[in-house]
Amino acid sequence: MLIEILLTILFGILAGTITGLIPGIHINLIGALLISLTASIYLNPIYGITFITAMAITHTFLDFIPSIFLGCPDTDTELSVLPGHELLKKKRGYEAIHLSNIGSLIAIIITAIILIPSIFLINKTYFIIEKIIPYLLILISILLISQEKRKWRGLIVFLLAGFLGFSTSFLEINQPLLPLLTGLFGASNIIISIKNKTIIPKQKITLTKTRLSKPIKAALLSAPLCSFLPSLGSGQAAIIGNTFIKNSKKQFLVLLGIINTLVMTFSFISLYALEKTRTGSANAIKEILPKLEISHLILIILVILISGVISFYLTSYLGKIFALKLEKINYKKLSYITLIVLGIIVLFISGWKGLFILGLSTLTGIYCIGLKVRRTNMMGCMILPTIIWYLF
Repeated sequence: MLIEILLTILFGILAGTITGLIPGIHINLIGALLISLTASIYLNPIYGITFITAMAITHTFLDFIPSIFLGCPDTDTELSVLPGHELLKKKRGYEAIHLSNIGSLIAIIITAIILIPSIFLINKTYFIIEKIIPYLLILISILLISQEKRKWRGLIVFLLAGFLGFSTSFLEINQPLLPLLTGLFGASNIIISIKNKTIIPKQKITLTKTRLSKPIKAALLSAPLCSFLPSLGSGQAAIIGNTFIKNSKKQFLVLLGIINTLVMTFSFISLYALEKTRTGSANAIKEILPKLEISHLILIILVILISGVISFYLTSYLGKIFALKLEKINYKKLSYITLIVLGIIVLFISGWKGLFILGLSTLTGIYCIGLKVRRTNMMGCMILPTIIWYLF
């Protein structure tokens, strides 16, 4: 059985590499397909848990590569675009990948260290926090908007994206978040890059030292928020952590890497401690095995450690390839191809209605980007509907 588990980890890492590198193909989609497969044929739950965990962890490492090099982030890495692109334009795109990669590895180490205290803390505090979730989300939304220099514009973006997200929730389509988030955070940014005729300079494989103490402290302060509060993404948690402990732009990339991976590992811990899901991957595990035992949690932690270490070296290797080969690629053509692929994926999964939402959310994203406020305000598309759902 050990050989089978190790092979399953490798297949999970391969799947996580694909979802991490190809915009629009998310781990939640693969998880849903695995659940469907499990329903039609018998699959040992141990293998299902192993595969999903390895895939999810690998994805959190690799998804910074398209965020920085292609400008097509998902909801957890949208903030990496700005500091990442700054380094990219300075011929140091690989360094941006390295910083987020270091952060993700730190998250794996943190998970191993604080596993037992986290279970105790979650058990003791969740049911108190659960009663005030909508009010905490309102408070955090106000805090995030208050960080903007143009606060009214930040509020407009938050409410506009929130209205779009709320409206989308009433449509009967498959995976409604796929076209919504792809348009707001992916397609809109690619179109802006095409319009601005972005030129990627020849990259250098150079690294500079960065202090890690500040991003670690900020992550430990803010990451638990994502474990408890629905609709709150890693980007928001990073801004909150950075509000209390100021990080440089390079440290901020480390912070994003830590939080992005730590939120995923915490979701598995929360699933065991509370039997509640915070991520699509945790939900997929719950569908496969409704009740986790301590032996299952130990397996998950071991898979996290193994896949995390492998993913660190894999991300470093692939990051170098992207950095060295990108200048030889026609960035404009690549951007058009990426847009076409995103459209095909949305059409295949969510249908014509999904394609309409993609177009609408893309236009909304372009408008919001034009207002020159943090793109994380567009996460109002998930936060505002959640607040309304809890209150009414």
